[in-house]
Amino acid sequence: MFVGVCQIELFVPDSGSLKSKRFVLSSLKTRIRNKFNVSVSEIDGNDKWQRVTLGVSMVANDRRLIDHTMSQILNLIGQDGRCEILDHVLEVM
Repeated sequence: MFVGVCQIELFVPDSGSLKSKRFVLSSLKTRIRNKFNVSVSEIDGNDKWQRVTLGVSMVANDRRLIDHTMSQILNLIGQDGRCEILDHVLEVM
């Protein structure tokens, strides 16, 4: 059994308030959960308007599946257009 945890730091350039940032994040988190069946949570940047860190985790019996899924999630976020990926860290245990 493998557990994958990805920490993704995002920049939301068009966000002018916490409310507008939350709208973007809520939509993005729902899309990620529904498409990939993973856990997603905002883990840092709760009080910042344009920066946020998401935590994404999943359990699988194959490390390659975790690597592939996390790569697809990063691609989905990168193609969204409402936010930019500043950094990400993937850890598989």
